[in-house]
Amino acid sequence: MYSCTGPSSRVALSALGALLLLAPGATPLSGQGATADLSVGVDGPSVLLRGVPFNLTIRLEDRVDARFQVLTADGRELAAGELPSREDVQIRDLEVGDRAELPLRIAVAGATGGSGEGSYDPPIFPGWISLLPPLVAIALALIFREVVISLFLGVWIGAFFVAGLNPLNAFWRSIDTFITPSVANSGNASILIFSALLGGMVGVIGRCGGSRGIVAAVRPLATSPRRAQLATFLAGLAIFFDDYANTLIVGNTFRPITDKLRISREKLAYIVDSTAAPVVTIVFVSTWVGFEISRIQDGLRIASQQTSDPALAASLANASPFTVFLETIPYLFYPILALAMVGLIVFTRRDFGPMHGAESRARSGGGVYREGAQLMVDTESGGLDAKEGAPHRWYNAAIPIFTVVIVVVLGLYYDGRANAGDGSLWDIFGAADPFKTLLWGSLAGAIVAMTLSVTQRILTLRESIEGLLAGARAMMVAFAILILAWSLGLVTEEVGTARYLTQILSDNLDPRLLPALVFITAAAISFATGTSWATMAILLPLVVPLMVAMGGASPAAGGLSSTLLLGTVSAVLAGAIFGDHCSPISDTTVLSSMASACDHMDHVRTQLPYALTVAVTALLAGYLATAFGLHPAISYALGIAGLYLTLRFLGRRSGDPVRSAPLSEEHPE
Repeated sequence: MYSCTGPSSRVALSALGALLLLAPGATPLSGQGATADLSVGVDGPSVLLRGVPFNLTIRLEDRVDARFQVLTADGRELAAGELPSREDVQIRDLEVGDRAELPLRIAVAGATGGSGEGSYDPPIFPGWISLLPPLVAIALALIFREVVISLFLGVWIGAFFVAGLNPLNAFWRSIDTFITPSVANSGNASILIFSALLGGMVGVIGRCGGSRGIVAAVRPLATSPRRAQLATFLAGLAIFFDDYANTLIVGNTFRPITDKLRISREKLAYIVDSTAAPVVTIVFVSTWVGFEISRIQDGLRIASQQTSDPALAASLANASPFTVFLETIPYLFYPILALAMVGLIVFTRRDFGPMHGAESRARSGGGVYREGAQLMVDTESGGLDAKEGAPHRWYNAAIPIFTVVIVVVLGLYYDGRANAGDGSLWDIFGAADPFKTLLWGSLAGAIVAMTLSVTQRILTLRESIEGLLAGARAMMVAFAILILAWSLGLVTEEVGTARYLTQILSDNLDPRLLPALVFITAAAISFATGTSWATMAILLPLVVPLMVAMGGASPAAGGLSSTLLLGTVSAVLAGAIFGDHCSPISDTTVLSSMASACDHMDHVRTQLPYALTVAVTALLAGYLATAFGLHPAISYALGIAGLYLTLRFLGRRSGDPVRSAPLSEEHPE
């Protein structure tokens, strides 16, 4: 974020202020007095893109009522207005087309006297450069399968533009402007600590024999790869309250079972990834619902202010955003079809593309991961193996895992109730802080695992701590990738990737095509930035007013239950999930690889064909078909039939089912 404060010298301010206020083409601001003694602060993007709108924030350190002007270097006025005391003012949708218009100058005149000036002079580039950081990182990762270096190069390229094309300064900006703030972010730090504690819990469970015990307990039920995959899928559906908890708990719990049955780590990562965010998105009691409703509310509010129809404005203003969210669920084609795709793959036992190769390798004895794979969690060093002579008791794994789930759910309820009062259950869950409750759950699970191992005299306290640390250390590669993925997300925000994509993909068109275009736009932004929440935050306040303006909702036509409006809102949510699902720089994709102890790029390569197949089906049978009048139920029938036929004709079975391997076998290969 570019920030500049006006000079502190009153003489300098007087001279600059006089030049600004007398600039050609500008109407000078007049205050009662000529003393330039107001300190002006300006915050804006670190990089501007030619012709792409941006926002500026103006603040007065003196906190007095004033008026402001924003002018280009040649004196053209971009904006003007009031600057209330005690408030910063954000000016939206400014646009600069050429370097000659910079620096921007911000003149301020106090209502009771005094004046001041601020300046804003970032580098400016063509819009397409904003795509380079994520595209380079993704392309290099896919080609060379070296994720850490690829992500760092993506961060460095963004820092190169932020640093004004200085390659050396780009290295310093990479670490101090992007990587360090990513770690310092409280939400990100919570995820790292949660993952470390959960990994430590898994380490203790492994050392005390709990992992082997739960494998032995589930073996009579999960006697084949199909049953094991079905159990993993159902567990993913059951943990619906948070995607991070879903991913890490399911992956870590079922990995020993799928390993024994020679199911590839890539397939486990796919099932885990495809039942995390999709489930959380469509369930109205989750850590996502509050955020999604707040974004929908913003879109409705903006639309009500912009429409010229009084009846429609009142309908929009009085609409319940939660009701609108519930009505969008039947139109969430991608998340629902993604879940259906997992079920079909498990049922038919068919795979295609790189996933078929991975499954054939695992079933034929070639290993549950490919030779030379860079596993996100080190499961082979021996630090997570059961201690010699440790009993294989399933409850030593089940009790800590259930502790995590129960503490997180109860924490969401009590924290949400403290914030929301005696509202509905979804209001309570939406008002909870998910990061705090995840920390509570993982800490409780780690403590319970250590207590069980020590009180049963399976491990000493020292050995329990060593197991805890071994489990946390096993995730270091995953932590590095996660931090760099977050850093690249900051880079894309600073260089305006989302703003540029939104602009080039938002041309005028038939309103019936808008849901499909919004789905593609949301997917592109989410894939390039690696975050679904930021995509929702950007698009929902834009597309809801756009659809209303294009006639997609009116009281006479059913009000806010319009198919086009609901389809457009759901397209943002679903497209954001799709892009996030596919992106190698997404935190949920990284966490899925980590929980499954899979090579990250192997997970991305094997999952991508499945996700693209579901996305194309959702686009054609869902968003386009319903926009032209098809009922959603028929869309789902056609979509599921299309997915089944794809598996039937493109998919192949990976071999005969493999029965449970003996528990004494160290490796499934």
